[in-house]
Amino acid sequence: MSIEVSRLQVSLEEGERWRRTLSITIPRELVDKERQAAIRRLSRDLSLPGFRKGKIPAAVVERRFGPAVNEEVLDRVIGESYRSVLQDRELIPINRGEVDEVNFDPASDADLSFRISFDVQPRPELARVEGFKAEVPSAAVTDEQVDRVVEGLRRREGTWHPVEEGQPVEGERVAVRIERLDEGGSAEPRKYELTLGEGEAIPDVEEAIRSLAVGTEGTFTITFPEGVRGAEEAGEAQEVRIHLDERSQIELPELDDDFARSVGSFESLEELRSKIREDMEADLAERIEAGVRDALLDQVISANAFDVPQSMVDHYIRMVISDGKDPDEVPDEQIEFARGEIGNQAEQQVKRHIVIEEIARARELHATPEDLDRELEERAEKLDMPVERLYSLFQSSGRLEQIESRITERKVIEFLKGGSTLVPVD
Repeated sequence: MSIEVSRLQVSLEEGERWRRTLSITIPRELVDKERQAAIRRLSRDLSLPGFRKGKIPAAVVERRFGPAVNEEVLDRVIGESYRSVLQDRELIPINRGEVDEVNFDPASDADLSFRISFDVQPRPELARVEGFKAEVPSAAVTDEQVDRVVEGLRRREGTWHPVEEGQPVEGERVAVRIERLDEGGSAEPRKYELTLGEGEAIPDVEEAIRSLAVGTEGTFTITFPEGVRGAEEAGEAQEVRIHLDERSQIELPELDDDFARSVGSFESLEELRSKIREDMEADLAERIEAGVRDALLDQVISANAFDVPQSMVDHYIRMVISDGKDPDEVPDEQIEFARGEIGNQAEQQVKRHIVIEEIARARELHATPEDLDRELEERAEKLDMPVERLYSLFQSSGRLEQIESRITERKVIEFLKGGSTLVPVD
């Protein structure tokens, strides 16, 4: 069916956080016309004992299926009138409309009226998008930082050997049993394996373990700091018994070219260190760029305060906590809980996306086909792959839109950086 908007009575209410509510009245004659058409369709397709198919009188259909016909007609005319009004007024909902206050009496001649509420894409006025300041840390990587990564690789490739006696020291691996002592007795001992000095246990527990020799045990008073899971009340003292079962020391490989070859396709230790530095600098530069991005976007948001629809925030939360599953399958109670945990961060992230989109729209900074071609050519060259093949892969996986969004974001951030002061810091 098709409904002419000119025959409808329509009013639009603009609420907070980009909420819109349409009040629509549909003339009764349009509803009756659609109802008659529904009865004719049902009469044509229905099979009933005593009647030939397609020859069932309308009165019989009315008597047997009247309520079901009414429900179908309401759904059809409400949906069609809603879509027609949206198109006529150039409204684009970002969530499903919520229908309420449906007034319709089949026994009377009154018109059909209803209300439907939905959110629209925010279009905030960004009066100020220049004159901000952001600190840009140095992306230099020190020799000490490279040394720590190399040492981590050595420990990963090292061999652990048990030590039969003596007290453990930092860097050694231990196996312990820890038993909580309560007023009413003791809890079942729990087994743990950890490396001392790696922050795998709270300081009081590590200090107690260091005082024990292999095969011995002791009773200690442990204070659990704030934020430790399992502590009934952070800051309170607990009596525990700790038994040191095993102590192991690591034998590290020699730091030479053979070691470099054992951890990857490197010809020398110097090549390994060079690759580590290169990767660390690239990672650091990426994190610095992300920090500058967020700092500038947050300043735009502060200078141009605006609200966002709760539906957008909830959708973002669903995406975050869905863990790769269908976001629509996340239970509502999980969304409610997550609002309290990450609601503010989710709203800020949504605002950042909106700012990027609004600046791109106002300044014509959206990714162009030429931008996408250049991006794919660069990626194909790095992957040593024909660009046509890469395009096909991204298209089939639905990633082309993601790439376009990232290009647009980069262009917007470069625009913001061009109008702001970037302060180098160590």
